[in-house]
Amino acid sequence: MSKLAADEVAPEEPLPEAGPEPGEGGGGPGVSAGRSRILRRREALVGLAFVAPMLALFIVFRFGPTLGAAFLSLTDYRLSGEWTFTGAGNYTRLLQDDLFWESLGVTAVYTALYVPMTVALALGTAVLLHRTLWLRGFFRGLFFLPYVTSIVLAAVIWKWIYEVEDGLLNATLGALSLGPVDFLGSESLVLPSIAAASAWKGFGYSMLILLAGLQSIPREVTEAATIDGANGWQRFRWVTLPLLRPVLFFVLVIEAITGFQVFDAMYVMTAGGPVRASYSLVYFLYDSGFKFFDFGYASAVGLVLFLVVLVFSLIQRRLIGRDTD
Repeated sequence: MSKLAADEVAPEEPLPEAGPEPGEGGGGPGVSAGRSRILRRREALVGLAFVAPMLALFIVFRFGPTLGAAFLSLTDYRLSGEWTFTGAGNYTRLLQDDLFWESLGVTAVYTALYVPMTVALALGTAVLLHRTLWLRGFFRGLFFLPYVTSIVLAAVIWKWIYEVEDGLLNATLGALSLGPVDFLGSESLVLPSIAAASAWKGFGYSMLILLAGLQSIPREVTEAATIDGANGWQRFRWVTLPLLRPVLFFVLVIEAITGFQVFDAMYVMTAGGPVRASYSLVYFLYDSGFKFFDFGYASAVGLVLFLVVLVFSLIQRRLIGRDTD
């Protein structure tokens, strides 16, 4: 056999596979991990660039006033612009001020009345809307409407409802031979009356949050409880409420913070009366700063209120984080 024939019969050797070109995914797992980190870092920088303007506004208009109030609380600052550093003098004066403790007590009682009213009303309407299939969107908007109404307008309306002589509520009670009742003039009734009006005004926000929580509960869970023989109340008590607990805690804390910050309703409806029975902590802050122009003392009151809100926020974070885990 000739050499030419042998070459034609011999099998061809496989060619070596070409490796990846530089810059096209080669370099091993270490290089891939490095590129992945670079991409994540680049995405984080792009996201930070988008939120930077809002973050700057948040820092300037949130932390700036807080730091300014913290500084003012350590001074005796007057309307003329003159100030002297007093250290903890305003806080010492605050602890010895009976009016401060009285306003704090009024705020605590109001919050203890307002929060259960609001949460119960929000939870009840959320359950009804969750079970209603007919005109659900219409009723949801109708129940949310008071929340977007001006607090001053709502307070004026409820002040007329509570009027002794020509108020709507006393007219109804008079028709039943049960009135009249001085809701806003009685020291024992003024806080429940304002709390009821505020609950009507503010329950719509919590209602939507609770409704979203109800809609996130898997239907299979309640169907399984129904198959096991649980009635409506048992399903709500032992299935719905435990699954709704994180949302419910969030609503409780948010409404408690709102209760501690009450001012508008009391200012419009009672002006702090009768005999300071509706004189809240924010009302005390308002009088100290804008009536007596004692800005350092008012800032100290604001810092105390800030600490109260902060405590409730930390409780919210702890409870929700525990339930989520």
